[in-house]
Amino acid sequence: MYTIQANASGTRSIDVSEKHLETIEKYSLFQQLIDSNGIVDETVLDKLKLNTRSLIASMEENSKDLLDLCIDVIYHNNMKAFGLHQLILLYIKWEREKEEKEDNEDESTEETHNS
Repeated sequence: MYTIQANASGTRSIDVSEKHLETIEKYSLFQQLIDSNGIVDETVLDKLKLNTRSLIASMEENSKDLLDLCIDVIYHNNMKAFGLHQLILLYIKWEREKEEKEDNEDESTEETHNS
């Protein structure tokens, strides 16, 4: 479980689970989300909310993971642009750590086979 800061003063936070991050990855929710200016503001948060709402409405199969992400994180009372920016930074860090772990596993598997 991770905790992101939801406001600049640090008085509000949101818990984000590994499952939430996997859902963001599964549905590529951050892809094409931020404009070329790179600024995360309330319009970007609104765009994310609309995208997830649209995804849920168009899905025929079970979308419990996406619904959980919406309830727990995206539509959380404390979620504002600052919190979304922190969530994006957490996601980037999580992705990097995941890739490093996979690379390390690949290297150790290679070493085992070469021994």
